[in-house]
Amino acid sequence: MTDRSTLDLSSRDPDWWRQAVVYQIYPRSFADADGDGLGDLRGITRRLGHLAALGVDALWLSPFYPSELADGGYDVVDPRGVDPRLGTLDDFDDLVAEAHRLGLKVIVDIVPNHSSHRHAWFQEALSAGPGSAARDRYVFRDGRGERGELPPTDWQSVFGGSAWKRVPDGQWYLHLFAPEQPDFNWENQEVRADHRTTLRFWSDRGVDGFRIDVAHALVKDLSEPLRDLGRPELSREEALTALPPGTHPFYDRDDVHEIYRDWRKILDAYRPPRMAVAEAWVPGARRALYARPDELGQAFNFEYLQAGWDAEELRQVITDSLATARAAGASATWVLSNHDVVRHASRLTLPPGTDLNAWLLSGGHAPAVDEAAGLRRARAATLLMLALPGSAYVYQGEELGLPEVADLPTEVLQDPIWEQTGHVRKGRDGCRVPLPWTTTGPSYGFGPGGAWLPQPPGFAAYAVEAQDGAEGSTLELYRTALRLRRKLLDGEELTWAPDAPEGVLRFDRGGGWRCVANLSGAAVELPAGEVLLSSAPLEDGRVGPDTTVWLGR
Repeated sequence: MTDRSTLDLSSRDPDWWRQAVVYQIYPRSFADADGDGLGDLRGITRRLGHLAALGVDALWLSPFYPSELADGGYDVVDPRGVDPRLGTLDDFDDLVAEAHRLGLKVIVDIVPNHSSHRHAWFQEALSAGPGSAARDRYVFRDGRGERGELPPTDWQSVFGGSAWKRVPDGQWYLHLFAPEQPDFNWENQEVRADHRTTLRFWSDRGVDGFRIDVAHALVKDLSEPLRDLGRPELSREEALTALPPGTHPFYDRDDVHEIYRDWRKILDAYRPPRMAVAEAWVPGARRALYARPDELGQAFNFEYLQAGWDAEELRQVITDSLATARAAGASATWVLSNHDVVRHASRLTLPPGTDLNAWLLSGGHAPAVDEAAGLRRARAATLLMLALPGSAYVYQGEELGLPEVADLPTEVLQDPIWEQTGHVRKGRDGCRVPLPWTTTGPSYGFGPGGAWLPQPPGFAAYAVEAQDGAEGSTLELYRTALRLRRKLLDGEELTWAPDAPEGVLRFDRGGGWRCVANLSGAAVELPAGEVLLSSAPLEDGRVGPDTTVWLGR
């Protein structure tokens, strides 16, 4: 059982988040208490002992709010409620109380860019008509063309197609994501006030922090006439770099930081202050702005997640990420998997340059993935990540070594990307398949019945029950790593070894802790020191390929 005594001390530190390990829960896929096939809050509460034993510092709950699930819960009907299928506010309060009893912090998602089209405000806007105060809370515009039959601009939705949808009276509304997710107008003071209320509502219920969804997209350039991008085919990343920083019509505009400075005043009014982390898909130098102490304080580092399994590339990403965080007065963040990307136990073993969508469309067969090799690489990547200074965000199931379920039949897919793109992009369901807790049962212990997405038979071997107490299992590797990490943490710096062999990452942390990650194809000599932990067995005292070792000096 994990010793929580040091965590209890750190939990009273207002800067607890700077080097925390945060476990992301996708509520509908974690644990089902009532047997309807959908994960719920009571299911999460019953399984919190797993997180305490694992040794994480906090849990982050993806949206559990009322939603029609047009985008997996990120289409929010009521940001201060609980979806009845997932529980009640009392269930949420019980979850927070139990988490705190176990020494775990609780972080929740805030979705400020858009609401559900079923939100009371949007329904009011549809009824009120053009020019109304109700419509001003969202982004409604007349269309172009002789009869307004064309969208107001060439802006494209992240999920494919135009970012505008026409309503029966002829106007169009903006949705950067699914049509069921109309964008708020952040020039409207009611919108700003309502989000302040939401932050206070959950903070008053004991929430310790917030993950801000699409933090870079709130503010748009709505000056007339609205301007086209000119090249709608550009990806989000390409469009951002094609324009001067801060001038994109709807991404990463300089004005957005005024909102977060206002939020920071609210978060700092609590004792201890509530933390926040931005999901901001922007270049590193721009990401630092969101992480400033007078704004959100921390921002996700997607360059690390997107990096290949290459020592030089990772070394540069790590160096740059630490410098970016230091410039902001924040700590770095590290993540390998989340609810939006192919699980790293599969992704990291694919050849460089693999088209992940094409791979998913092939059912994971072109190219084929060697699960054993993928797991070895994933374990090595985990020990490397956990050795880095800053916060590590762990996605549910990666402690079990779960691979991507790439061969889900198209008839069971739930992600709106599949339909929105005309069956061109398969979407994110493969990383959202419910967790296996036991080796048998209709849903491997996820719940008393089936699961909302089918689990493959191979999940039985990855189940918590199969790995608990099993020497060398991925679950036990995580438990040992997190226990050691808590004891070894000292400062937020690392020092690269100047003499590391090609293909090897080697660095020292404060307090005499050293990490060696061999990303090459051949075994390398092990530096002097006591072996504290290895992601794979050593080969005659040498570090084999795709292996990370922690050493004490």
